[in-house]
Amino acid sequence: MQEALGLSGKTALVTGGSRGIGLAIAGMLAENGADVIITARDQDRLKKAASGIGATGIAADIRSHDQVKDVVRETAGRTGRIDILVNNAGIFPGIKKLHEIGEDEWNDVLDVNLTGQFRFTREAVPHMEGGGVILNISSDAGLKAYQGFNADAYSASKAALIALTRCWALEYAADKIRVNCICPGVVETDMTRPFLRTQKNREFVEADHPIGRIGTPKDVARAALYLVSDDSSWTTGAVLAVDGGESTK
Repeated sequence: MQEALGLSGKTALVTGGSRGIGLAIAGMLAENGADVIITARDQDRLKKAASGIGATGIAADIRSHDQVKDVVRETAGRTGRIDILVNNAGIFPGIKKLHEIGEDEWNDVLDVNLTGQFRFTREAVPHMEGGGVILNISSDAGLKAYQGFNADAYSASKAALIALTRCWALEYAADKIRVNCICPGVVETDMTRPFLRTQKNREFVEADHPIGRIGTPKDVARAALYLVSDDSSWTTGAVLAVDGGESTK
């Protein structure tokens, strides 16, 4: 008997899939039978990542409408549809107070972390005729403010993605398209590693999570697998914190 979580025959597109959380999610979906396409800007890293998990890599810049459109068209062309879209791509700005942020930096973060997700979702929805799943990867920084976490553009973009999750869930429920969101806490990736360089910093961050440890990409990938599978077929508009309890404080 096939496991309920099996994704055989499903086509999944994961943005920002060449490293970190995106790569872990893509690998988890591939292990469970999905035909996985990952996209990112760095072609060399993308090729290596895709080869490592048995996926297909298509390089693109999420800032470019034409490149996003090409990725979605090529993905849908494999089977005639897209079953799963994971909006994971994102960037993290330097830590600084609001009055120190340049307008170009602000706009760049929102373009990648928010408008980029809009671009991919807008292009993918028409290829989900009869149903599909959209999973947005936000952050617990989109759920609440943290003292000393001065990354306002990042927090704003992640909070907006949570709001869009709920909007899209209502907009597309009648089309059998489910839309959910995961909000990770601090997960050890290339993006967060600079903040974990010293043992003192690591211990401070670990202590800030009630469970007592930093997350791993697989922690998020396991939650993602549930939300894109038929096991969560009655779940849409959900916002799931996968953060060791950090956002409950």
